[in-house]
Amino acid sequence: MDELTLIGIAWRLDALRWVPSDVLYDVVTRDGLCMWPPDGDPPPASSDAELAARMCGGCPVRDMCLELELRTAGAATVGVWGGMTDDDRQALYPHWLRRGERAGGAR
Repeated sequence: MDELTLIGIAWRLDALRWVPSDVLYDVVTRDGLCMWPPDGDPPPASSDAELAARMCGGCPVRDMCLELELRTAGAATVGVWGGMTDDDRQALYPHWLRRGERAGGAR
């Protein structure tokens, strides 16, 4: 994933910055599509990126899931969360941390 895309995602997630983690958790576990898979098994996929697209495509709480995972696991994130692979989330993490710095410096 290119750097501009990652920066854009970090900025988009900034809208969730002040939502308490327990609220994010409640919403993600209640409304996340992956929490209620039709047959209980993840869909077949040839890569983590394909699995993320299949599991998270159309999920109404995708950004909340991603924000929650970055808060709780940080750079040690593993698996598919928020429609992203762990490698993509690890690349996103430093941009996510700096999102407030950029907003402050853009005045």
